[in-house]
Amino acid sequence: MMLSFFDQFASPTYMGIPLIAVAIALPWTLYPTPTSRWLNNRVLTLQGWFINRFTQQLLLPLNVGGHKWAVLFTSLMVFLITINMLGLLPYTFTPTTQLSLNMGIAVPLWLATLIMGMRNQPTAALGHLLPEGTPVPLIPVLIIIETISLFIRPLALGVRLTANLTAGHLLIQLIATAAFVLLPIMPTVAILTATVLFLLTLLEVAVAMIQAYVFVLLLSLYLQENV
Repeated sequence: MMLSFFDQFASPTYMGIPLIAVAIALPWTLYPTPTSRWLNNRVLTLQGWFINRFTQQLLLPLNVGGHKWAVLFTSLMVFLITINMLGLLPYTFTPTTQLSLNMGIAVPLWLATLIMGMRNQPTAALGHLLPEGTPVPLIPVLIIIETISLFIRPLALGVRLTANLTAGHLLIQLIATAAFVLLPIMPTVAILTATVLFLLTLLEVAVAMIQAYVFVLLLSLYLQENV
């Protein structure tokens, strides 16, 4: 039976139970638990160094009020990177290729930043809808445009992450299928195709990390506007 290339993005089930919950919960078990010892092993030291560096870079443009989000943003970053990287392994499922999951993460966090801005500084939050010095005839049009762009933000977050990961997985499957088909016919071309597949896999590893970073970075920028 011929399978569609998009079957890999269907949420797998076992005995009627969706396994996307297992794919979401599994990454947390892969990280070692910090200990209270003065000296840690190399894995814990590298993990702590990465988290500290990421947190410093992420919270650098934010004021003190935005530092309360440090744990949430860091946990989200590690969670997305782990899921994206595990999805590159054979016979695995990538939950972040599902738009519903990405929107379920993006919408509440974007809405939380918006509500915080409206509660703490409503004048400044509403001021983003109308740039200073706007001519009077353009005020209604600009307010409508800025309002639309404001509500498109969570959609852009979810679609960006979904589209990049989905495109990468499709390219890997297409090139892998081509290499498998060409192997008995044209071995030389198949070897060149396999080399391209290896390079594309390395690129997808970078994309998996970059897209997770961009997702959290844009959320921090939205928070910066409202803090």
